[in-house]
Amino acid sequence: QVQLVESGGGLVQPGGSLRLSCTTIGGMFRFADMERTEWYRQAPGKQRALVATITRDGLTSYADSVKGRFAISRDNAESTVYLEMNNLKSEDTAAYVCQATVLGLGDFWGQGTQVTVSS
Repeated sequence: QVQLVESGGGLVQPGGSLRLSCTTIGGMFRFADMERTEWYRQAPGKQRALVATITRDGLTSYADSVKGRFAISRDNAESTVYLEMNNLKSEDTAAYVCQATVLGLGDFWGQGTQVTVSS
């Protein structure tokens, strides 16, 4: 019912930057309708980890490992949630996936976008 699509991943050198996007499909929902939208990441052999959260009212929070380097935000039309990633490290290499929680409907997940940080 709520479809999410991520984009923006790729190969980047340590210290570089990427901006990931999470966009809703269908136009019925905007991120203001979501209780929260979150970015997770999962690397091979590791558990999926929460990276960043933005709430319905725009409050943000971050995992300690990315605090000060990553920023989550919404665009003005609330059609897209971004994850700006700066000063990337090899430890940031993972598949990044966005997840949205809609009250009364549940949690919805995108398919993920790969971020690889390597020299």
